[in-house]
Amino acid sequence: MQQAIKQKNSWLLPDGIEEVLPVEARHLESLRNKLLALFDCWGYDLVIPPFIDFLDSLLTGTGHDLDLQTFKLTDQVSGEMLGVRADMTPQVARIDAHNLKHEWPTRLCYAGTVLRTRGDPLEKTRSPMQIGAEIYGHTGQESDMEVICLMLEMLAIAGLQNVHLDLGHVGIYRALSEQANLTEIQESELFDVLQRKARPELKELMTSLDIDSELKLMFLTLPELNGDQDMLTKARLVFAKASNEVKQALADLTAIAEKLAARFQGLAISFDLAELRGYHYHTGVVFAAFVPSVGREIARGGRYDNIGAVFGRARPATGFSADLKVLSALSKQSFQSEKRGLIFAPCLNDAGLHEKIRDLRAQQQAVVQQLPGQSGGAKELGCTAVLEQEHQNWVVRPLA
Repeated sequence: MQQAIKQKNSWLLPDGIEEVLPVEARHLESLRNKLLALFDCWGYDLVIPPFIDFLDSLLTGTGHDLDLQTFKLTDQVSGEMLGVRADMTPQVARIDAHNLKHEWPTRLCYAGTVLRTRGDPLEKTRSPMQIGAEIYGHTGQESDMEVICLMLEMLAIAGLQNVHLDLGHVGIYRALSEQANLTEIQESELFDVLQRKARPELKELMTSLDIDSELKLMFLTLPELNGDQDMLTKARLVFAKASNEVKQALADLTAIAEKLAARFQGLAISFDLAELRGYHYHTGVVFAAFVPSVGREIARGGRYDNIGAVFGRARPATGFSADLKVLSALSKQSFQSEKRGLIFAPCLNDAGLHEKIRDLRAQQQAVVQQLPGQSGGAKELGCTAVLEQEHQNWVVRPLA
């Protein structure tokens, strides 16, 4: 009985772990090649970090936020703790800081599966195929602008329409916290309240804090600072007496938004200055892309300066990432899949036939040869053409 139950359930997969079947796999791989070709055209070099790494490397510095998302195991060779990567960005930062050691800006891209202990509430998968690009070694609006533009080009290549871009800047909250001289505990508590957008709790917390009344008003107004371009004008008034760091962060955000609006006319852009997702990871401008059919971001990124410090070289950095599986699924909705061309060859030991098959495959045409005694023929295998002999020559005939 137990053996029967075991055999019956042997096909089951763990929650959040999926198989990719032939049609979807072909589409996904085609999209991956297109996107990596795009990155290459922009001067981004492909790197392939290891799937398993020492836990300290994965969770050092900015990687600590990934601790709960990382599968952990003991290395039977070294006795050290290993982790299965939940995010490739720290590994790519190590490659820049420790392996490449360039003084000039470095552009890197990557694509590969990551594994997470828990799925996103809206996206149940625990094994996304992460694709992304990073710039190391440059600080300023120009590199932020470049990675945002590249992300938008990536989404366009994927065939996604009606993209909405959301912009923020974690440096505003960070600078306000420093100006208010908040303790680490106070900053953490305030961060939690803002993330939950719990305004009654925010008012109570502001009442309990011994800080300047004008700063209290800035913190209380922060959750309201979201919307379109007009919100930036309101923000400048709200932060009129804030520190220069706050004003500079707002100015940088405004400048980037204006450049994007000029370059991508018709792009919907919104702002949310209380969006602190990745606060312990990011240091400056943050951004996310949305489409109407998905209730969560389909790509996200931002600035995360000094990420390489733990690997021996502090470097400014900015970049973005997305789940290639999500992009592939959405792009299939935008484009009708092309029917795969597949040629059926008979099962014959014929030198001319073998040579013809080799020639066709050398021309990147797919040929499947019949096996002795197999069930199913050209139609059942999904072939679009067959090889037939005509006057001692083998020719391709469309399958009716």
